[in-house]
Amino acid sequence: MRVVFLEDVAGVAQGGEVKEVKNGFARNYLIPKNLAVPATHNALQQINSIAQRAEEDRTRTLTDMRALAEALEGTQINIEMRSGVNNRLYGSVTNAVIADELSSITGREIDRRTIILAEPIRELGLFEVPLRLHKDVEVPISVLVYPIGADPEAALAAARGEELAEETVETADEPVASVDEDAVEEEPSEESSDEPVASVNEEPSEATEVADVAEAAEESEEQGAASDEVEAAEEQEEDEEAGLKETKGESKEEEP
Repeated sequence: MRVVFLEDVAGVAQGGEVKEVKNGFARNYLIPKNLAVPATHNALQQINSIAQRAEEDRTRTLTDMRALAEALEGTQINIEMRSGVNNRLYGSVTNAVIADELSSITGREIDRRTIILAEPIRELGLFEVPLRLHKDVEVPISVLVYPIGADPEAALAAARGEELAEETVETADEPVASVDEDAVEEEPSEESSDEPVASVNEEPSEATEVADVAEAAEESEEQGAASDEVEAAEEQEEDEEAGLKETKGESKEEEP
């Protein structure tokens, strides 16, 4: 069926365009929702005015979505869920759940298709979820999923603490940049050259003391040996003198 689009239909056509679509799509969706009309002679004559009106609606919608994005920027929604071990949820948080919560906060209907979720949220924690309100307007919001009966503020503090711990671990795992030691020139600083050198307390070590004791022992042994030699020489000299005396006495006795 050939129809004239009265409004923009995302991914299909813009207001004022004439397109051929399937009969079922036109009769069951486009025409009942007043998004398009059959391309009759009367409708074709109004294409220019339809296109102008669609452009005005498009501009108004863009302005409205930008204002909504400014209002939602920095928004956090809290969703209470039943959970089990390892913070796993009994169920999941879908884009429809988030859209309903946003609608209750803003007081206006939020289409679930504007909530961009790769997959439903299935665990406790703090998540950043983008909203695509318009093809040219996107804004992130925070979604805190916390257990039933818990304090949202305490859950938020715990979630932020876990994120900080994970960031710290990732930072610690990063490789440290190596320093080229050859490229670093070691130049003596002026301050270090002017500083007095600390005096060293020269106390004899145990090895030095042992060496001194050994040296002293050797000297005493040498002195003892020398004294023994002197004593032996004196004894020998006394024996010789005694022998001379005896010889002289014998000679005197033999004289008449």
